[in-house]
Amino acid sequence: MNHDRSSKHTSAPRLPASLGAPRDHLYPRFSETDIGKMLRFGTLEHWNAGDVMFRTGQPGLGMRVLLSGQARLTRRDGLGRSQVIAELNAGHFLGEVAQLSGKPALADGLALTDVEALMIPPEQIRAMLVADAHIGETIMRSVILRRFGLVHEGCGPVLIGPAGDMNLVALEGLLHRLDHPYSVADPDTDPAVRELFASVGGGENDYPVVMLADGTLLRNPDARELSAKLGLLLDVDAARTYDVAVVGAGPAGLAAAVYAASEGLSVIVFDGHGPGGQAGASARIENYLGFPTGVSGHELAANAFVQAVKFGAEIVMPARVETLDCAQTPLQLTLEDGQRIASRTVVIATGAAYRQPVIAGLDAVNGRGVYYWASSVEGRLCRGAEVVLIGGGNSAGQAAVFLASHASRVHMLIRGDDLAKSMSRYLIDRIASLGNIVLHTNTVVSAVTSDQWGLESIVCDTPDGSHCVATRHLFLFTGADPNTRWLRDCSVEIDERGFVKTGYTAGVRPETACFALQTNVPGVFAIGDARAASAKRVAAAVGDGAAVVSEIHQFLSSVSPTA
Repeated sequence: MNHDRSSKHTSAPRLPASLGAPRDHLYPRFSETDIGKMLRFGTLEHWNAGDVMFRTGQPGLGMRVLLSGQARLTRRDGLGRSQVIAELNAGHFLGEVAQLSGKPALADGLALTDVEALMIPPEQIRAMLVADAHIGETIMRSVILRRFGLVHEGCGPVLIGPAGDMNLVALEGLLHRLDHPYSVADPDTDPAVRELFASVGGGENDYPVVMLADGTLLRNPDARELSAKLGLLLDVDAARTYDVAVVGAGPAGLAAAVYAASEGLSVIVFDGHGPGGQAGASARIENYLGFPTGVSGHELAANAFVQAVKFGAEIVMPARVETLDCAQTPLQLTLEDGQRIASRTVVIATGAAYRQPVIAGLDAVNGRGVYYWASSVEGRLCRGAEVVLIGGGNSAGQAAVFLASHASRVHMLIRGDDLAKSMSRYLIDRIASLGNIVLHTNTVVSAVTSDQWGLESIVCDTPDGSHCVATRHLFLFTGADPNTRWLRDCSVEIDERGFVKTGYTAGVRPETACFALQTNVPGVFAIGDARAASAKRVAAAVGDGAAVVSEIHQFLSSVSPTA
């Protein structure tokens, strides 16, 4: 990723060319009337010319509205490269999405002149967004655009490692899902990076190395270590009892968080990967209501995440819930690190986990040329190559269309005679119109072969016999199983396929039988793809997330009249 090392700057806010958004949307200037409304939400600060107002990686204290003076925003990465983002004047504000929840800053702020600013802490930002619709809309649009610019241009951590290294790809995927800016440097192709890596005593087993903007060097960190160092893991208050604990941050879980938090309930959300679930990996969803030109799953999830944070939901990612204790009141969730969280209600929104087909040799190449989703990370890895995709559902179709814009050819393999039984017509037509997608019917992959670099070829069984196809990239969209194994030690009922039973099928008590989304355990609800008999569509999952909040209100009222 290219970085401009020039120190050239202008006095007016500069618009990153990558955004293509109006300048007043990215850097709006508030009127004196607007600032007058904001004053009650913050406190005054004074900075002298040359003072550093905040640094990349430091905890975010909130957003600052400039009342007088001029400040400069600069982005910086782990290799010490920096670039001026903008210079802001009275009426502008400093901050982006991270400041809504007090997470670390993603840019440096410098007072160019003496500055007077209004500091608004995260909890007061959220109160202000709700109190004034005009101010709220202006700030939300701006912070989303600013985050997009930071992600697109690259700043913060630099992941150093050879292209295709499975640990590097895993960390890329994590930061991509969390919508956190990063860049990648390959020592095999960049002599300067290779020299730097050698200078810190890096060895082959250290890949990937992550260099943070504050100079910290991490050697082959796992997802949790990197997240902790970046300040992405919230400190959970173990002494607090929440109204709602949502397990899973896919469309269903995020919808539940948005509606519950906006209606005054205290909400905490956990997810082991990042927002969006399976839908978050969809390159483009074209049949979701209200988006006639389509919307990427990543964009939908990122916006829903910001919306939940706006209303005060606490979102902890990556954080995996290990067990649910239904025998206690309040209910108890245990996280993978041993922390226990108390909540009056629990919403199961863990969706489904990608299914691994039975293919000889597959375990040996998982993570080395085998993928279960298709995001921009995977698109970059297979640029100009021939790839194989197995699956005939909508997710497979969306992935094939996306990959066709990166790969030289996409071989799409299905067991049946055609796609009509399992795929929406718009996707079938789109696939037929693309010349570099080749559909192979009545085809099954029985084995894969590998070499020292990973996947080497696949063995296809067809009515005409077996054929070996050379490829370094295999995408699997062969369905998913409910992600409910973490419920094995509690009394929540699941069906023979692992889906959570709800409503009348769960045998609920007569007085709560009207709760269609409640499980057999009072106060425990299930929504989205993890729920038995759900529609397995993004819109249906969002509908579940909205509907469950009404049932939660009724439940809380029934157990506590003052709730």
